[in-house]
Amino acid sequence: MKIGQLARATGIRASAIRYYERLRLLPPPDRANGQRRDPGDAQNRALLIRFVSDRGFTLGEIKLFLNGLRETEPVGPRWKKLAKRKIEEVDAGMKRARSLKSLLKHLLECGCASLRVCVDRLSLSPNL
Repeated sequence: MKIGQLARATGIRASAIRYYERLRLLPPPDRANGQRRDPGDAQNRALLIRFVSDRGFTLGEIKLFLNGLRETEPVGPRWKKLAKRKIEEVDAGMKRARSLKSLLKHLLECGCASLRVCVDRLSLSPNL
């Protein structure tokens, strides 16, 4: 598969595909008559990279996740450890989002007489 075909099939720009290759997230392409030909699993790996990066995985985490990945191997302990860590991050993010939503709702309904009263009601004071 040529890089343009891979880019169209995955929705990833060709420049990003080359970048992922430099980072060794994607395998280097073969060459045939001077033209690059991506290996058969390049499309699946590229789709996986796009999927997990869209969901907040860093390139370092993706590299860890893909390191040693084979289509015929089951998920290993390294992947499970990464998944547990990401679940903790997602839970923390959800907690922050709920707190922010609560603050925003309060601000929409705020009838406080002063900023001091508002801070006290929200328990923002470090002395509490």
